[in-house]
Amino acid sequence: MKCNYVIVLGTACALLLGSCVSKKAMKAEQAKNTTLQSEYTKLQDDLKNCNTLVASDAQSKALLENDIANLKKQLDFLKENNSSALKQLENLSVISGSQAESIKKSLDNIGAKDAYIQDLQIAMNRKDSLNLALVTNLKGAIGNLDDKDINIKVDKGVVYIDISDKLLFKSGSFDVSDKASTVLGKVAMVLKNQPDIEFMVEGHTDNVAMKGSNGLIDNWDLSVKRATAVVRILQNQYGLNPAHITAAGRSEFVPVADNASAEGRAANRRTRIVILPQLDQFFKLLEPKK
Repeated sequence: MKCNYVIVLGTACALLLGSCVSKKAMKAEQAKNTTLQSEYTKLQDDLKNCNTLVASDAQSKALLENDIANLKKQLDFLKENNSSALKQLENLSVISGSQAESIKKSLDNIGAKDAYIQDLQIAMNRKDSLNLALVTNLKGAIGNLDDKDINIKVDKGVVYIDISDKLLFKSGSFDVSDKASTVLGKVAMVLKNQPDIEFMVEGHTDNVAMKGSNGLIDNWDLSVKRATAVVRILQNQYGLNPAHITAAGRSEFVPVADNASAEGRAANRRTRIVILPQLDQFFKLLEPKK
C-alpha cells in the first residue's frame, strides 16, 4: 500500500514537472514569434521605403533628362545667334576710313562734353559754397532782428535779402526812417567785404493805390523811389560802389502773400536786395586750365 502511494506521488510530480516545462517553452516560443513579427513589420516598411525611393529616383531622372533637353536647345540657339553675330561683325569690318574717323570724332566729342559737364558741376558747387558763406555772414551781421521783418534766403542759386518796409520807411512814403540806418548798415558791412559783388535793390508794394499821396503817381512810382532811396544810403553813407548797384521798382506785381489780408499786404510791402549772379566769373571757372 505504501509502495503504491509512492508510485502515485511520483507520477503526479512527473506530470506537474512536465506541465511547467511546457509553459516555459510556450512563453519562449511566443516571445520568439513576437520578435519575428516585429522584424517582419520592419522589413515591410523598408520595402515600402525602397519602392518610394525608386519611384522618386525615376521622377528625378525624368526631370534631369528634361533639363538636359532644354539646355541642349538653349545651346543650339546660342550657337545659331553666335554665327549670326559673327556674320554681322564681318559686314561691319568693311567700314570705310572716313566712317571710322567720324566715329572717333564722335567719341572725342562725348569725352569733351563729359569733361565740360564735370567742370560745370564743380563751378556750380563752388558758387553754392560762396552763396552759403555770404548768407551765413549776412545772418551773423543782422543778429537778433525779427525774422518777420528781415529774411535772407537762397533760391535757385541767387541770394535774396527781404526787408520789411516798417524797418525802412514811414507808412505810404519813400522817406527813410531812423531804423533804416541800423539795418542797412549791417547789410552794407557784409556787402562791402565782397567788392566784386553786384546787387539790385528792388522796391515792392501792396495793391493799395497811392495816386495823389505825397505827390506819388502810383505804386510803380512808390516802389522805384523807395529803391533809389535805399541805393543812395548804401552809396553815400556806407561807400558801396554805385557801379555795382541797380535800382528797380516792381510795384505790386510780385507779391509774396495774398493782399486780401492786412498781414499779406504787410508782407508784400518790402525792399528786396538781390545778389546778382556773376556770370563772367562763373564762366571763367570753365575756361581751360593753362
